[in-house]
Amino acid sequence: MKNTTIYYLLILLFIFSCTFDLKQSNPFLQQGEGFVEVEGGKIWYGIMGEGDNTPLICLHGGPGGTSKSYYNLSEISKERPVILFDQLGTGKSDYHQDTALLKVELFVEQVKAIKSELKLNEFYLVGGSWGAALALEYYDHYPEGIKGIIFNSPYFSTPIWTKDAAVLVSELPDSIQTAIRIAERDSVFETDSYKAANSFFAKRHGRRKELVKHPYDSVKSNGNTFIYNYMWGPSEFTATGILKNYDNVQSLKKVKVPTLFTTGEFDEARPVTVNKLSQMVPDARFVIIPDAGHSTLNDNRQAVVTAIQEFLNNLK
Repeated sequence: MKNTTIYYLLILLFIFSCTFDLKQSNPFLQQGEGFVEVEGGKIWYGIMGEGDNTPLICLHGGPGGTSKSYYNLSEISKERPVILFDQLGTGKSDYHQDTALLKVELFVEQVKAIKSELKLNEFYLVGGSWGAALALEYYDHYPEGIKGIIFNSPYFSTPIWTKDAAVLVSELPDSIQTAIRIAERDSVFETDSYKAANSFFAKRHGRRKELVKHPYDSVKSNGNTFIYNYMWGPSEFTATGILKNYDNVQSLKKVKVPTLFTTGEFDEARPVTVNKLSQMVPDARFVIIPDAGHSTLNDNRQAVVTAIQEFLNNLK
């Protein structure tokens, strides 16, 4: 009888030990912020919301942008932790102008650093614009634990992006098109006429409505134009940087997790193109965000939140 009792006690002890280890490796995330050491410096992260639903990691655009637009997902943080972070060199992370650090693979490692720091076993990814390329790159390298991906106004290929941009530029007034052609011909992008053309394009296809600042966006957090210019170029429709020949679109065929594609009705990531890209992923869902440009979370926040909530709630 004593041997039987000891046997059952050992089983219970083993089960308790396994449960404790599991909780230790996948802790209950709490609201807060912190920094993680990566190659070249420290990156900032923030966690909105608490709960045991699968967390959502947000990858911002740019390159050289910040994560603050994702404060607009605070409604989703009532259901699950929403994790924001600023890529190295921008926002609340350490600033730099070191071109040796501006490599796609190092940005991928920054995502991994956040995942490791927070001990995430499972999570969803959402990436907007350049952040969508980063989400796809991360899935390429480290698919473990990713339950689903949301590609918002996605960029995966410079040839595809610039082809779409050429279509949109062709629909601008003749004077704007002329200013763009002259600047690109002479590689002179600091003229007033080119800046005016860039601004005109942005009001049509970038952020179409007045900037709406979220209450959480209370600490100064600037982007890094050096990173944007070095990696991309002087404007959304002119690529001159190291991403000029970037093309990872074929990796969409490798995606084996539930996927949502969204883009604005007037987005520079043109709906017709994003719809075609979504068809490269089996059973992917495609949603157009009405009355919005590239800044969908500003122009029509509720439509984006609803699309993401419906996607996530169907997966749990």
